Amino acid sequence: MAGNDWINSYLEAILDADPGLNDQKKSSLLLRERGRFNPTRYFVEEVITGFDETDLYRSWVKASSTRSPQERNTRLENMCWRIWNLARAKKQIEGEEAQRRAKRRLEREQGRREATADMSEDLSEGEKGDIVSDISVHGDSTRGRMPRISSVDVMDAFANQFKEKKLYIVLISLHGLIRGENMELGRDSDTGGQVKYVVELARALGSMPGVYRVDLLTRQVSAPEVDWSYGEPTEMLTLGSSEGYTEETGESSGAYIVRIPFGPRDKYIQKELLWPHISEFVDGALNHIVQMSKVLGEQIGSGQPVWPVAIHGHYADAGDSAALLSGALNVPMLFTGHSLGKDKLEQLMKQGRTSREEVNATYKIMRRIEGEELALDVSEIVITSTRQEIEEQWSLYHGFDVKLERKLRARIKRNVSCYGRFMPRMVVMPPGMEFHHIVPQDGDMDGEAEGNEDNPVSPDPPIWSEIMRFFTNPRKPMILALARPDPKKNLITLVKAFGECRPLRELANLTLIMGNREGIDEMSNTNSSVLVSILKLIDKYDLYGQVAYPKHHKQSDVPDIYRLAAKTKGVFINPAFIEPFGLTLIEAAAHGLPMVATKNGGPVDIHRVLDNGLLVDPHDQQGISAALLKLVADKQLWAKCRQHGLKNIHLFSWPEHCKTYLSRIASCRTRHPQWQRSDDGFDNSDSDSPGDSLRDIQDISLNLKLSMDGGSGSLDNALDSEENAVRGKIEKAVLNFSKGIVGDTQKTSSERADHNLNSTKFPALRRRKHIFVIAVDSDSVTDIFETVQKVVDAVVKDRAPGSIGFILSTSLTISEIYSLLVSKRLSATDFDAFVCNSGSDLYYPSSNSDDMLSLSGLPFVVDLDYHSHIEYRWGGEGLRKTLVRWAASINDANRESEEQIISQDEQRSTTHCHVFKVTNSSLIPPIKELRKSMRIQALRCHVIYCQNGTKLHAIPVLASRAQALRYLYIRWGAELSNMVVFVGENGDTDYEGLLGGVHKTVILKGVCSSAQSQLNSDRNYPLEDAVPFGSPNIVHTTEECSSKDIRDSLTKLGVFKS
Repeated sequence: MAGNDWINSYLEAILDADPGLNDQKKSSLLLRERGRFNPTRYFVEEVITGFDETDLYRSWVKASSTRSPQERNTRLENMCWRIWNLARAKKQIEGEEAQRRAKRRLEREQGRREATADMSEDLSEGEKGDIVSDISVHGDSTRGRMPRISSVDVMDAFANQFKEKKLYIVLISLHGLIRGENMELGRDSDTGGQVKYVVELARALGSMPGVYRVDLLTRQVSAPEVDWSYGEPTEMLTLGSSEGYTEETGESSGAYIVRIPFGPRDKYIQKELLWPHISEFVDGALNHIVQMSKVLGEQIGSGQPVWPVAIHGHYADAGDSAALLSGALNVPMLFTGHSLGKDKLEQLMKQGRTSREEVNATYKIMRRIEGEELALDVSEIVITSTRQEIEEQWSLYHGFDVKLERKLRARIKRNVSCYGRFMPRMVVMPPGMEFHHIVPQDGDMDGEAEGNEDNPVSPDPPIWSEIMRFFTNPRKPMILALARPDPKKNLITLVKAFGECRPLRELANLTLIMGNREGIDEMSNTNSSVLVSILKLIDKYDLYGQVAYPKHHKQSDVPDIYRLAAKTKGVFINPAFIEPFGLTLIEAAAHGLPMVATKNGGPVDIHRVLDNGLLVDPHDQQGISAALLKLVADKQLWAKCRQHGLKNIHLFSWPEHCKTYLSRIASCRTRHPQWQRSDDGFDNSDSDSPGDSLRDIQDISLNLKLSMDGGSGSLDNALDSEENAVRGKIEKAVLNFSKGIVGDTQKTSSERADHNLNSTKFPALRRRKHIFVIAVDSDSVTDIFETVQKVVDAVVKDRAPGSIGFILSTSLTISEIYSLLVSKRLSATDFDAFVCNSGSDLYYPSSNSDDMLSLSGLPFVVDLDYHSHIEYRWGGEGLRKTLVRWAASINDANRESEEQIISQDEQRSTTHCHVFKVTNSSLIPPIKELRKSMRIQALRCHVIYCQNGTKLHAIPVLASRAQALRYLYIRWGAELSNMVVFVGENGDTDYEGLLGGVHKTVILKGVCSSAQSQLNSDRNYPLEDAVPFGSPNIVHTTEECSSKDIRDSLTKLGVFKS
């Protein structure tokens, strides 16, 4: 019953606190993120976390048995009951979380077993522990590992190795405010350490031997609430000259910040609201990269485009963007997570104060996690700051498994097949730092430097007086913390530790650099509540004259702040609950400051290298104060830590970082768009192209009207007879062709395709003023051509010949499309291109028999370059076998069904599209579960439920109908901004990819409205988190959806004049 005495005391304290438990307002945000210190919350948490529910039940029994008319007793009884229920709910949540963890472990084990089942027969000995242990998680052999480059001689060798190269590197960091000078770090939660990191990385790479140009792509912000400089399209970064290596420069060489306009034009928005606008950024960035590649080709590429050697995404939003750009350009991708969504979700759910739905509504966390999973699917290298990030954070993702990665790496090193399985290479690469401007304080810190006529004493930096005015005795050692007033930075615990340790207060001062602020009321709720709590603690412990918290500082003041702390023989502290890396720890060490840092995250690795301080538990208030007191009071220990930091800090320099970075890029297999473009292919003259038959819109309209508006009965009968006669022959021939079954003619066909696709016949897309993309996923295939009819009727008036083109984008096979063309008396040349099989195949029309690539003589030519473009990480036969086993498991689980739920459709499958028939879509798992299953087994693919849930397509991970349109821009110069995409109200599970971007979108009301909503409702996140429905580039027709409605919509989009 001793526990009940404590509970009763806490309950009495809660009653005495104001506001009481009954008066608190419900909050959708975390209590800790609210930042207010509330004794009621404190005592409630103590009761819930510190005692068993049986003790709580006894307290309630006691309160109810001693009930009296007094209000206080009634409140006590009610409160006991409520807290008891809270404790029971907490226990239930913990049980559910344990079940989820157990389920996840089982899924991983099952996925690992299935992934290794195909790989067990030919490397059983090579994958035993004693051999696999030689392969690190980063894919490097631990035997004979080369030491880190540090000598001048090795740097000279590195420069000689790379000096002949002229590399083009693209970095992407979307959120926050980014500029090269006077960065407003701490202005908001989006403008923090990542901004500084990417700017310095771009600047450092731009000064390295062999690097010709570096572009840092970010968002252009032309909003009245931010400085005008963030609206400038381009900003050149000042190149450092610390290495002293001269490089031949050109007109476009160097490092640049390139700002791409996307999202709201006149508004600065937080990163959680950028997700729906990612596609628009990708299209804008694609245009910049293509144009820059041509410019660099003229300067250093002998007239051939110079494509980026790598695209590097920073944070989840840029990772998602980099994946799409990597697929569109077929170049290697790198990714740095900085802060990971699953880790944040795990931390929030552990606290149990908010639901998963509330977390997602606030942080768009599920959209962020999907972006990180896609980055894992596509990245060749994932750069991390610490090993902890790999083992404890990335291991939470379906797309990465440490053990499976080791097995795959072992097989690759032994040239053994991985059966279509791929894992990105995890590389620990700590961020670098600029040291050339740093001069650590030397000599006796207690004495003042004396000047003379030759060497006068320089005046103290202004920021010194701004800080020292807070202190009664500014010469005492300074404990320095530099972080935003964010709950996760744990500054409140630091102030408590300082305030409650009298020896520490007597010995040192505390300086809190918490960003910039004008007024507390103008700060965000979270930041202001943390700051208010700190001010209250300063008053509570009477710390006036001992704590500094200046309102303003410039980025250029930060080195001076470190110097002041070092001058007073102070200590730098980072008490964050979790610190992904801890760049400020390296900065402090470079200025001669010992550190006290959290033991959670990156500081562990930094301490291992520098050995310049102490690690603490961020939750241990007494441990923090003891570590600070030990470092400040022990002068010998302070001097030793200072010396260690200065001795080893060069290991974190930017040149060291960039050497490792460029060496990793060099290890990637070179990929870039490969085809022989003809100058004639971009000729703007009106050529005698087969596609020009489309220009006679009246003829198409007539054909469609004859087919769809009824016509004569004899015509219908004739068409039916013709279709029945040729359908079987067509489908067999085209399917054989699609699967590459052309025997010895394959090489000849490829050569002929190269010749044909570079002739003047097919690049007519570039000359189109408008390109209408029919991407309707109709309930029946004939509805597609009804949509074509309506669109043609809408655009037929006053259109100049040759000014418009049509593209059909669908999940149908080319044989199904041709059968429909025949049945509707349409010619293949009425369209400029056909995107088939959900984006895994691309065909062009042809009326010349010499252009036919198959033995059937059908009027299509396949783009084989597109197949090589999307080939990256395609699982092929290994993926097919896994899907067959998965389908068998679904059928076994539904044995009571009279027919198979899902089965392979070999007739419709092609080389780059595995097709499965689905007879009952309600019995198959949602698409997100299938994606998870494939990722767990290291199979990188794009799985799609299509045709109203009756088909399942598995295509390459970088293939999609949206990506096919970007390919047409890269291949033929078809401007994306000239495209208008027509979609229905619903569609296949790749539906969201067709919305958004710089192209215009018309959503046809009533079309595909009966498609099964569960196909798209089972996604991980709401559609609104991925599609900018408020964009002026997206319009809806009326319910009638007539040709006039479509024309009105096109007028609204600016395609036609009103």
